[in-house]
Parts: sequence; structure tokens; C-alpha cells
Amino acid sequence: MLDISFGSFPALNDSAPQAVALICHGKGTSDDATFKAIDEATAGALGRAVSFKGFKGDAGQTLVLTAPSASLSQVVLVGCAAKDGSAVTSVAVENAGGTAAKALDGVENAVLALTADVAGFAAEAASGARLSRYDFDLYRTKKSSDRASLKALTVATSDVAAAESRWVALDAVSRGVFLTRDLISEPANILYPETFTARIEALREIGLEVEVLDQAAMQELGFGALLGVAQGSANAPRTVIVRHNGGGDEAPLAFIGKGVTFDSGGISIKPAAGMDEMKTDMGGAATVIGLMSALARRKAPVNVIGVVGLVENMVSGRAQRPGDIVKSYSGQTIEVLNTDAEGRLVLADVLAYTKDRFKPKLMVDLATLTGAIVVSLGTENAGLFSNDDALASSLFEAGKQVGEGLWRMPMGEAYNRQIDSDIADMKNIGGRPGSAILAAEFLKRFVGDATWAHLDIAGTTWKTMASPIAPKGATGFGVRLLNQFVQSHEARA
Repeated sequence: MLDISFGSFPALNDSAPQAVALICHGKGTSDDATFKAIDEATAGALGRAVSFKGFKGDAGQTLVLTAPSASLSQVVLVGCAAKDGSAVTSVAVENAGGTAAKALDGVENAVLALTADVAGFAAEAASGARLSRYDFDLYRTKKSSDRASLKALTVATSDVAAAESRWVALDAVSRGVFLTRDLISEPANILYPETFTARIEALREIGLEVEVLDQAAMQELGFGALLGVAQGSANAPRTVIVRHNGGGDEAPLAFIGKGVTFDSGGISIKPAAGMDEMKTDMGGAATVIGLMSALARRKAPVNVIGVVGLVENMVSGRAQRPGDIVKSYSGQTIEVLNTDAEGRLVLADVLAYTKDRFKPKLMVDLATLTGAIVVSLGTENAGLFSNDDALASSLFEAGKQVGEGLWRMPMGEAYNRQIDSDIADMKNIGGRPGSAILAAEFLKRFVGDATWAHLDIAGTTWKTMASPIAPKGATGFGVRLLNQFVQSHEARA
């Protein structure tokens, strides 16, 4: 993990060459004092390069100088200005910080500075830099390169105290994002319900309370839907409850995660192509655990409960069959027409149990639930479904503030009727048209009158292309969004 510190901008005349990155905003870059200092240290090479390359400081623009002087081994300029001239945002600076950190190549230590007009976002730039340098390398026995890798970054700012104060929370959130990415990246032979549970239990050391429901406990409670999914696997299921108590006696916020540690599809088996990515089908649970870690580390003054249902959906002689009927914790019966529509069965029991036992102020579930949401929204936005307009609006705004997009999808009785069963209370699929909506309607039957939202993160959890603040693979999507959402509740408390 990239080490972050804050300090004053250094003198650029030391004997040891330094690597420096500067985040710029708009056309006034050349008049900035920090820019002038770097330009002077390069004998005007930086200014000439800016002119020659037409660098304007727009978001996404970069300029790199290699060894422009004896005192500088590398200079990187990164723009963060919106092309429409609108005000700079924390998201733009965070992305610029990530781009800058990725461009600092072949050095272990570097300085990151910001032009004066965006200097107030020093902590956000540091966050982007750290998030961008994530690398899941546990199983590589050889380094991909002999070149040095960036290990420490000093963020230069005129107000060190303010940046350090803001960094306390962002540091905690980045650690939560990294935990989520680590969990999602692990292969299914390493991370299965028992080992996932052990990793959650390790979070007791940061102040979280952890309670585990094993298979016997869930059988006694009547978790027939979740246990039906798990019955084909040699790895026994778990439901894990994580508590952060920071808000006195107030009712908690509840976040519920789908944790299918591997999804073969069961008897309704998936095609072989791409099945390896089904290790990521626990992305909702991983996001909830990353969020809980972040809240504990920053000592959030609010009560929050995270509940994750951990199962493996496998094929065996004991596996659930299409056509089986199961009785859920809520007492409602479900005709299982497709064993690959398993996540909603896991969530059905966990949602109803969370509502009954904890009586939360609100519930938000996260799940890599449907391929249909990827068809609808691609990989830039997650699907948002809710029975409460205020909750939906609050989640949407939280996502907008951190650059993790949500798009609200419709719901309604006409959709809900499509999951009625002829021989049970409901069926777990209702046809291909609108199937992401039908999945949400299925979940809605298990939340009663609770204020509830469902985030279908199937398209945003794992990406095949890198972003400014993440490599390809696990994104950690949702941790920052939900932390921002929780912060909005802290402000109102």
C-alpha cells in the first residue's frame, strides 16, 4: 500500500534527483508559484514542453518529462479542469492524483503537488494516488519488472494540518476499498464461506463486533432459501453479522451483501467461458465488509450493521434441482425454476432476518445479481432499485459526490406479478425481459414495510479495463459511495 505523508514543497536543488508530479487546473498553470519553481529547476524545459504540447490542464491531459535536469529525475503534469469550464470537483482531483501516481515510473519516492487553485483537495489527490497503486500480487512468484515501484508519496500543501485532518477519513476508506478488492480478487479455492468468515472475524481487532451463524443455526432459524443454494457444496455456508456501534441507542443503518464465493450456476450450470470470473459473485458481501472496516477505522459516529450471506453454488448429487420448492425464513415459499438465480435466494433470508431482528432505520443490499443490469447500464453505473424516493435520491447523490454512478430503475406491480408461481408463493425467475427488475421485485417481497434499496453491482464490481484510480479487475465499487452515504446521515444526526 502506498505510504502517504503531507509536507511543504521541497527545494529542487538537492544532489539526489527527485520525481515530482503537479496537478494542474486550466490555462493559468504557468502563473502558478509551484509550476514556476519546477520550470526554473528545469531551466525552462517544462514551460517549453507545455507550449509545444498544447497542455491546457484539462482533465485527462498528461505531460511527462524524463530527467529534465540534474535535480529532477521525472516531472509529471496532470490536468483536472472540466472542458466546459465548470468548477473543479474532488472527483476530478482524485482521478488526477491516480493518473499522476501511475505515471511516476521507476521511482520509490516522489512528491505530488497541486496548483494553488486546487490546493484544497490535497487529501483527495492523495486518496486517488493510493487507490491507483493497488496491485493484487499474492500469487506471483516473480516480479513483472526490475524497475522500482512507487512506495511513498509526499503530498505538498500549504496547509498540512488541514490535509492531514481530512486524510484520516480518506485513509480509512482507502483501506476499506483495498480490503474489498482483496476479497474479490481471491480465487474460490482460497476464499470460501469458512475462510471468508475467518477474514471477517479478524476485523474484531479494529473494534467491530462479529457474530457468526453456522449451518445448524440457520437451519433452526428456517433459512430454507439460503441453505437450498448451499446444499450442493462441500463447503458449509455462513451468515455473518458485523456491528459498528458509534451512535448510542439509535436504530442502525443496515447493509446486506450477497456472498456467493463461487457460482457454477448449480444444476442450471453456466457456460464454461468466463466462469472463472464467478469467484467475484461475492462482490456485494466484500463491499459490505470493506465499508464496515472503513467505518470502524474512522470511528464513524453512527450505528451500522453489516450482514452477509456466504455460500457456494455448486453442482453435485446433493445440489438443488430446478423445480424444487423451498420455504424461506419469512415463511414464504419459493419455486426454484433456475438454480443460477441463486443470489436472490440468499438475500431473501438475510434481508427478512435483518429486518426482523435489528429493526434498522433503513436497509441497503448489494449484489452482483444479474447479467441483465450489465446489458442495461454497462460497467459505468450500478442499478438502483428502491421503495423509498428519499433513500434513492440520497444514494444517487452520494455516488455522484465520489464518482461511483448509480442509475435508478423502475419497479411496480406489473413487474411483481410476473414472479407469481402457480404452485408456491413465488418463483425465482420471471422471464428474460426486464429480468434485473424482476430480481429486485423478488427481493422487495422480503423487506416488508422497511425503507429499502437494492444495488445491482454486477457491472461495476469487476472491470476488464483500468480506470485512473483502479487497475483492471476488482474495483471496490460501493465502499466509497456507501461511506459518503453514511456520512450524510452522520451530518443529520
